[in-house]
Amino acid sequence: MLQNFIDAYSPDNLRYLFGGLGITILVSVISIIGSFIIGSILGVIRYVKIKYVSAVVGVIIDVIRNLPLLLILFFTYFGLPNLGVKPEIIPAAILAMTIFESTMLAEIVRSGIQAVDPGQMEGARANGLTYWQGLWHIVLPQALVKMIPAIVSQFISLVKDTSLATIILLPEMLFRSQIIYGQNTNYIIPMFVAIALMYFVVCYLLSLLAGYLEKRQA
Repeated sequence: MLQNFIDAYSPDNLRYLFGGLGITILVSVISIIGSFIIGSILGVIRYVKIKYVSAVVGVIIDVIRNLPLLLILFFTYFGLPNLGVKPEIIPAAILAMTIFESTMLAEIVRSGIQAVDPGQMEGARANGLTYWQGLWHIVLPQALVKMIPAIVSQFISLVKDTSLATIILLPEMLFRSQIIYGQNTNYIIPMFVAIALMYFVVCYLLSLLAGYLEKRQA
């Protein structure tokens, strides 16, 4: 059994596996940045209730949130080509995850803003700030503190969800581990242990970052 681990963790296999970790992190980071920006905008739009626009955005968010990420991955990689758009594997995975996570974050942002005492906005307006200035300078910073745990939890889920992109052959950690143990079935357990540790380290670091940001914002 020990020999299986030693053989499975050969320099070539580890190099190949860490290459998959790099792709996992790349897709995750770009998706996190994109979904945070888009999700924040959508969340604010839902909160301020812009006539017609907020209602339409709300319907879109509700529809996408209730679809499985796997279906969105299928659509971006296999469906978009039928519409004249042919994304490569990595851009397709990033697009699907950004779309899906944006809708999740939009609800987190909206809920976070609603959790701020309405008196904060009233105080901002009483001190001469416009509605948007009060929202940007007073309400949103307080809402962000309340949102940090939920946002980081969603980002951790996103990192783990990159494994679903193996369905469109994204060469991330899980996909590459399958290639390795496909050549020798004795490597199955060592590969599962390796990718479990990799996911744990990445997600745990995100958790530590969340704790740090929470303390700093408190």
